[in-house]
Amino acid sequence: MLRIRLQRIGRKKKPNYRIIVVEHTAAAKKSKYAEQLGTYNPLAKKDAFKIDQGKFSEWVKKGAKPTNTIARLMKGMGVKDMEPFIYEMKSRGKKKEVKAAAEAAGQAKPAEAPAPEAPKS
Repeated sequence: MLRIRLQRIGRKKKPNYRIIVVEHTAAAKKSKYAEQLGTYNPLAKKDAFKIDQGKFSEWVKKGAKPTNTIARLMKGMGVKDMEPFIYEMKSRGKKKEVKAAAEAAGQAKPAEAPAPEAPKS
């Protein structure tokens, strides 16, 4: 399956990405890709996302699927029909899950342990 995804080419703490079409099973660092569609510089204030929309739409028609990030960036540019490719990201933190479970059980906060007493002098 072909994917339209980002490939990092920037140096340390200066991210810069290519937007490429690559076979899904290919390793992330390999430079063998079918075609480069554009670039993305998240630190730039102006013209951060540049892509050839004609080539992009051709690849999507051929069956290439954009990643979640690419679909969100394209939707931000005003490209329609990106909704099927955008999905909700999973929460990595367990704190929210524990808090939601506690609220569901009827507890506002978990019980706190009493503070230790100060030694008498």
